[in-house]
Amino acid sequence: MLNQREQVLLKALVEAHIREGMPVGSKMLARESGLDLSAATVRNVMADLEQMGFLNSPHTSAGRIPTAKGYRYFVDSLNRMELLPQGMADDLRQRFGTLGLAPKAVADAVSQVLAEMTQMVGLVTIPKENFALIHRIELMPLSENRILAVLVYEDDEVQNRIIKVERPELMEELRQTSSRLNEYLCGKSLLAAREFLIETLAQTRAVMSDHMEMVIDIAQVLFADSNDYDGLSVQGQSNLMAFDELSHLQKLKALFDAFTEQGDLLHLLDQCVQAPGVKIYIGEESGYQVLDDCTMITAPYVVQNRVLGVLGVIGPSRMEYRRIIPMVDATARLLGDALNYSS
Repeated sequence: MLNQREQVLLKALVEAHIREGMPVGSKMLARESGLDLSAATVRNVMADLEQMGFLNSPHTSAGRIPTAKGYRYFVDSLNRMELLPQGMADDLRQRFGTLGLAPKAVADAVSQVLAEMTQMVGLVTIPKENFALIHRIELMPLSENRILAVLVYEDDEVQNRIIKVERPELMEELRQTSSRLNEYLCGKSLLAAREFLIETLAQTRAVMSDHMEMVIDIAQVLFADSNDYDGLSVQGQSNLMAFDELSHLQKLKALFDAFTEQGDLLHLLDQCVQAPGVKIYIGEESGYQVLDDCTMITAPYVVQNRVLGVLGVIGPSRMEYRRIIPMVDATARLLGDALNYSS
């Protein structure tokens, strides 16, 4: 816990750095904080905050900038969100009300809106038709204790997985295993299937038979690399060039490659729907090295009481959290309302 003086100075420093994009010195911070403190006292507090990991000194004798830990504390404890302006909310309702139901067109339009509103990168997952409902699962034995798992969707899309079985004696039970998987998972989306495995079956692993453990192991491998999306719509990549901390050529190239390849981003976005509400990944919190100097803010959008997709923005960690978090949250809710009304 930070004391009140440390909190006031950390808040003032983060806000000044967001606004100016430069390291903040003790004289500027003493002025920005509104506290009746000398520059020397402010320097001592800044040194304490740096030692605790909230600040960093980019250069010797320069001012300080927030670390990912400093931004996290600011977002969780010190940041007061702004309300989305009524005019902007009305504009979003009007724009989303004209959208059709073609998934890619919807995703492209909304990611463009997010990029325009935030002046960062807008992201929207492109949902599969019919919410990727599972029609049936088939398991077939191969050589060397391997299984071919065939996943068939209701729209007749087919995906195959080869799974290694550690207990060869259970290969004979494939028909029963296939029957159990179909019983549990058919008619569910991939997301619902994963949630079922995590929340229901995994909880009882301690009392499972060998056969049921095999069912769980196969199901987890089967859905490990699957997602409910046909891809990701990305708009506004060039906006990142306006931020000095992201303008290094190699850094931009890595980010643009990630936007193009999409696999890791989709995996990260897939994790954002495990619980409702806005998710914020600051710096290395994402576990994705290319985003170490960035923040990603996401929110799921819901249609017919089911999470249809995820939207969000990526920008520098030096972003206006109080303004952008409500934008992402409101965009997800208004998009869900519009799609529910259209459907």
